[in-house]
Parts: sequence; C-alpha cells; structure tokens
Amino acid sequence: MTNTSPIIAEKLLSLTKKMRSEHADVLITKGNTRAVEVREGELEQVEGSDELSISLRVINNQKSAIVSCSNDSIESLESLAKRAHEIANHSIPNPFIGLAGTNELAQTSTINSIDLSEPKELILKDSNKLKAIALKAEQAAISSEGISKTDGSSASVSQSDFFLATSSGFSNGYAKSLYSLVASAISCEKSKMERDYAFEQRVYFEDLPRPETVGILAAKRAKMMQGAKKPVTGNYPVIFNERVSSSLVGHILAAINGESITRGSSWLIDCLNKRILPENIDLIEKPHLPRMLGSRPFDAEGIKTEKNFFIKNGTLKSWVLDLKTSRQLGLKSTGNAIRSASSPPSPGTGNVELAGGEKSLDELLGQAGEGFMVCSLIGSSINPNSGDYSRGATGFWFKNGEIIYPVNECTIAGNLKEMMKSVILANDSKPYLSKRVPSILVDNMTIAGN
Repeated sequence: MTNTSPIIAEKLLSLTKKMRSEHADVLITKGNTRAVEVREGELEQVEGSDELSISLRVINNQKSAIVSCSNDSIESLESLAKRAHEIANHSIPNPFIGLAGTNELAQTSTINSIDLSEPKELILKDSNKLKAIALKAEQAAISSEGISKTDGSSASVSQSDFFLATSSGFSNGYAKSLYSLVASAISCEKSKMERDYAFEQRVYFEDLPRPETVGILAAKRAKMMQGAKKPVTGNYPVIFNERVSSSLVGHILAAINGESITRGSSWLIDCLNKRILPENIDLIEKPHLPRMLGSRPFDAEGIKTEKNFFIKNGTLKSWVLDLKTSRQLGLKSTGNAIRSASSPPSPGTGNVELAGGEKSLDELLGQAGEGFMVCSLIGSSINPNSGDYSRGATGFWFKNGEIIYPVNECTIAGNLKEMMKSVILANDSKPYLSKRVPSILVDNMTIAGN
C-alpha cells in the first residue's frame, strides 16, 4: 500500500501514543519543482527536485520538540517518534505552547474548498515548455529598441501538497501550484548601463501573461532608466509605486505580528484600537480567494482561516496571532499560524489588501506636486522599536504630474509611524497578486542625493 500523507500521519501519531507522548502533531509536505534559465538564446540551466518532508512535533508537560525526516519507512518513523519524545522531555517548559483544543479546530464540514492548484494532469512537467516561454520572454526583451543585452530569463513550475494531523483530532490537507516567469533587460547610453526586470507569478499556467509581454515590459523599464542621476537633497513627497508599495504594508504586518508584540519590540506596541492610518483605509486579510498563492483553508495549527480586518477605517483592530502568542496576550488566535518542517508555528499572513484608494496614479502625481516616485528599493535599515526608516531607492523625479528624469543612487528616510498618518492611496493595485497594495503617497520624507 502506498504511504499517503494520511497513512504516514496516522502511523506517527500512533507511535507517539505508544511512547506516552502527551500531545503531537504531524506536518507533511510533498513537492516537485522544475525550473529553467536561458541566456542569449541558449539554455543555461535546468533544475528539478522532488521532496518529501515529514515533521513531528511532540509536547510533553509543556515541553516541546520538533524533528523531521524525508523517509517514510516504518523504521524511520519509529526513530522519529523516539527522538521527538526524548528531546521534548529534556526541553525547557513553555506554558503557552500547545495544540488547539477540539472546539478551536476547523471542522471538516466547514473547511472551504478553494481552487489553489492546477489539476496534476495539467502541470507542466516538460522542461522544454518552460524553456520555450523563457526564450520568448528573452527574445522580446532583446528585440526591443534601445536594449543591448539581457541578464537572462527564467521560468519555473512547482506543485506542493500540505497535510496536517494532530492528536487532538484534526486531519486535513490541500495542494498548491505555482508558475513563475522572469525577464530582464539591460539598456546602454553613453557607456552607462541600466538594468531592470519584469516578474510574473500565477497559480494556473493559463493565467500567466504572454511571455512576450513580460519581456517587453522588462525592456521598457530598463529604457526608462536611461540617463538616471541623483536627485536633489531635501524633504519632498514620495510615492511608493505599486511595484514596491507592499514593502510598507510588510513593515506594518511585522509590527503587529504577535511575536513582535510579546517581545515588546514593535513601533506599534501601544497602538491597538488607535488610529494609525487615515480613516478611509482598511488592511484586510482574505484567505479564501481562489487561484491566489496566499490562500489557505486552515492555518498551521488546524484553525479555520477567516477574513481578518487588522486595520479598519485607519484604526488598528487586531494583532496577527497564532495560538502561542494569543495565549501570551490573553487573546484568541486569529488563525494566522504558519510553519515549516523545521520550525514551530509562528504568526504570519497570506493574502492581504490595503483598501481605500480612489485616485489614479496620475492624479496622485499631480496632487504631490514635485517629488520622487520609488520603483525599486535597495537594502534596509528599519528600527523595529522606533519605526525609523531608511532605504536606498531608484525611480523617477516628477513635477506637476509629469515624470522629469530617472533617479538612482539616493536614500529615502523617515519614521514609519509618522509616514503612515497621512498616506494617500491610489487605486492601481493588481487584483491577481496576494499582496494587493496600490501606489502610496507619503507627503514628506527626507531624500539624500546630491
């Protein structure tokens, strides 16, 4: 009989019970990946992998251990259960760890069926097909006027299966597929080269844009950066283009993550139920969107995922919590546990949307007057306690609603808490992305250039 994920999990939980382990859960991931890279019209690299990871967590008297293996033989499973039991008994107790109670677990009858994976028979396992779209993307880039060369193009496909079972009665899984296509382009003007790229990712192959479209976009972006120079130093409005605006939301999510709050290392630690964004803005998690990479029917602790309003009308309403951090804070889990094979559950998000923007990007440029539109960020210096922010950036200088010249070699700086108070959103977020974040205008930041 084939060792399916439910069978492997049942065997492991049975073995932990025989060893008198108090609580246990099993996370099983199976995945296969194929990727190709082309350069100058030739195949440069082909990669492929097929992986099985079996992770066992045992909890005895508030002491835990996580061990993993990639072998589903009975001998390997027995060894796994024995090691986990022994390590747990010698670990340091933590009063907040533990499995979800029966009343907290997602019930099979209430778990939504979400379209997260292309059917297995449709998955492109032939690397020649991946090679073909990578070559088309590169050819479209190199054929564009003003492009001297490329830095290669790549295409990949992966399919993963996730299965979770707990000694408290949960047993369920789901599959995900993912296609990616990347094209790059290099433009040259007066011996100075500028490089840019285009990147697309979808759950279904049919949802990917045409590879020629990706290549042409990479070329357009590279050409637009020709003649880039440093901007003037001073305080100006800054627009975070939708290509990079999700990074700002990432800083908010990191600050409201339960781990940051319980450690006391967050610039938003005293802001629950306080306004941190303009009142028309919401930050929402939507875990049940079909064909979205960040969707999931339940979290890594077996708790059903739900729509979460972390910020509503500009007011911070909730932390991002798993079971451990929710117990530390005396709150309820928000169903946001994530986990890898080698780590315990921790809080994390999937699909998020920053909603409330009504203006087009052109209207945002016109309203801002004169300033800097950031299209790429380099490096990072973020103080998690104070929110002090400093990053290298490239993009475009604008004035009176018009792009004046491309910008590179500059730094933008501010304080995240102050930056967030008066942001204005555009309405240009991409509906096919897991992070639906539009372009964001920050009315005043320090720009260090010339």
